Amino acid sequence: MENQPRLSCDVQEQSPHTEAKRPSLYVLKEGDSFLVTDDFGDITGRSDGLFTDDTRLLSGLGLTIGDNVQPAFLSSTVSRDNVFFTAHLTNPPLTVDGQTLPANALHIERTCFLWQNRLYLRIAIRNYSEYALRLPVGLRFATDFRDIFEIRGARRPLRGSTLAQQPIEQGVALAYQGLDAVRRQTALTFSPQPEALGDGLARFQAPLPPHGHWQLLMEAGRQANIPTAGRFRRGAVEARRKMRQRRRRGAQLTCSQPLFQAWLDKARADLALLTSDLPTGPYPYAGIPWFSTPFGRDAIITALQTLWIDPALAKGVLAYLAGHQAAEASTFRDAQPGKIMHETRKGEMTATNELPFGFYYGGVDTTPLFIMLAGAWYKRTGDEAFISRIWPQLTAAIAWIESRLDASPLGLLDYQRGERSGLANQGWKDSHDSVSHADGRLAEGPIALVEVQGYAWRALLDMASMAARRGEAEPAGRWRERAERLRQTVEQRFWLQERRFYALALDGAGRPCQVEASNAGHLLYVGLPDQQRASQVIRRLLSPAFNTGWGIRTLSGEAARFNPMSYHNGSVWPHDVGLCAAGLARYGERQGTAALLSNLFEAALAFSLRLPELFCGFSRAASEQPIVYPVACQPQSWASGAVFMLLQATLGLEIDADRRRIRVNRPALPDGVDRLTVDDLPLEEGRVSLEFRRVAGRTVAFLQQQDGIDGVTLQFNQ
Repeated sequence: MENQPRLSCDVQEQSPHTEAKRPSLYVLKEGDSFLVTDDFGDITGRSDGLFTDDTRLLSGLGLTIGDNVQPAFLSSTVSRDNVFFTAHLTNPPLTVDGQTLPANALHIERTCFLWQNRLYLRIAIRNYSEYALRLPVGLRFATDFRDIFEIRGARRPLRGSTLAQQPIEQGVALAYQGLDAVRRQTALTFSPQPEALGDGLARFQAPLPPHGHWQLLMEAGRQANIPTAGRFRRGAVEARRKMRQRRRRGAQLTCSQPLFQAWLDKARADLALLTSDLPTGPYPYAGIPWFSTPFGRDAIITALQTLWIDPALAKGVLAYLAGHQAAEASTFRDAQPGKIMHETRKGEMTATNELPFGFYYGGVDTTPLFIMLAGAWYKRTGDEAFISRIWPQLTAAIAWIESRLDASPLGLLDYQRGERSGLANQGWKDSHDSVSHADGRLAEGPIALVEVQGYAWRALLDMASMAARRGEAEPAGRWRERAERLRQTVEQRFWLQERRFYALALDGAGRPCQVEASNAGHLLYVGLPDQQRASQVIRRLLSPAFNTGWGIRTLSGEAARFNPMSYHNGSVWPHDVGLCAAGLARYGERQGTAALLSNLFEAALAFSLRLPELFCGFSRAASEQPIVYPVACQPQSWASGAVFMLLQATLGLEIDADRRRIRVNRPALPDGVDRLTVDDLPLEEGRVSLEFRRVAGRTVAFLQQQDGIDGVTLQFNQ
């Protein structure tokens, strides 16, 4: 399909969402499908719908009663385990069969869930009146089979063909023939059989005796199945069982503060929601609605955030990314041999090469992060067999990094997209205006980001450490020497003496972008700076220029491009705060780390305990609660995982499986939490439990029990 038309627009670096999000949207996810509805349970055809493999299979779904009247709203919720959406509705005053039915005579419960890439819907109506009714009920439906990039604003020169609706047993099939020669279908089936079906509307007559009830079942999926109450129950049981398995993997955290416990539970439930069980193991998809797909960077950081409590997630991420490493060069896909995947998509636009994101490698940081995760996972688990299995991919990844360092005049890891269809900026701040000079001018490439040099430095050291453990002394020594050269270059080229801070980046001419950004906090996370410079960076990150009181901004409030409502130039990203906080903790700043954890917790309270992808970077003094960024993904995997990285940093906890040692260094507990237990912490083939308590103004740690493993020691430093 190489001759298919390609788009010249840079889809991902546009403000990724061109319309304001409605106030209440609810999401479900299972496998490669997700559902976004409004609070009625309706699909409006805006940015909501039923999606599978990056294609919208259902773009409209609306319930009516009586003479085409929308029910009145009571409440709606998603269950705590994120399996079921339920809307409670009632009737406005209606005329039915010549009778006037008063308001609130009917209770309408609308419940849906996803299982095996199918939508299951049940509408149960109970009549609380003294009237016998034959209530007209309608379900309006539509599908447009639009690629998710179209919904995000990409314009296509051509589209495929919408096929005629086909009647099927107890339903209808809607289909579309794409430009990629793939026929996509949505089959809608109903029970009972509709009295009339056509033109996007299924009509029913619900017999409702006084105090009687009636039920409608619907399924939507690629294949047709006749809905039954038994199928609904069995699917619900399996969906809930699978979600429970994901939530219970790894250590369980329990604390004495109910609201903080609720935040931990919500974050864990959201990670379970976003995690798909792939053949290579569990993999956290990035976020809903725009990024419900495997991303490299997002998954690696989520795995790093949760590695201490759930190493199985990191193993699944490493296995998947190792299996999809680039093997050939492509400027269209920004691929070179050894690079680790940035993003994968399954929609029509990537299949026809209108966009490069089928397997896209335009992330400069994903490859060193892949090695960093492997190094951290090896230390956490001691599993030499798995590292040996992916060692060819690790050596290919470090070879790519070294080749880029060799190609750079300054010996740095830089980037520049191969074609205009790729991402202009290829660090985690990948919007088009995220890298600039002090006067606001955008930097020209190739660009070397400061945090990426830190990732590359740490990747070299991790490869050296793993190679040494494997008995490969020569490459281990070479990688250590190269890491030291890179460290010296970073300190010489990026340090801004007058600002006592690191430059955001170097542009293509080697000029420093003298802009203060949170990227420097990632340099602390990997441990590259010495203590003196780290202390200066920490003071700045905790100053009002960065610290909003809800978290750390991506860009100093004094920068020329600062805008607290921007995507990357002054907003607050919870995962970014977590990495910065872990960097503070590495250099002994436990008080600041604990304060950031408390700040994010207080922000989470304003978001119903579900932190979004980002929120606006206004100072806390200017608002009583954090201000919503209206089109942020929610939930987002690395936003959900941020609490666990912050908590680990606050507890000062490190796990070294090789030495069977758990180290707790100068721990602190979050504000308001007097006791926290970590039960069933995986270690080798066994599990251990820890307890942290506040005693006489200090936090102390205890090793509570060991199951299936002996000789674990707790090294406690107050």
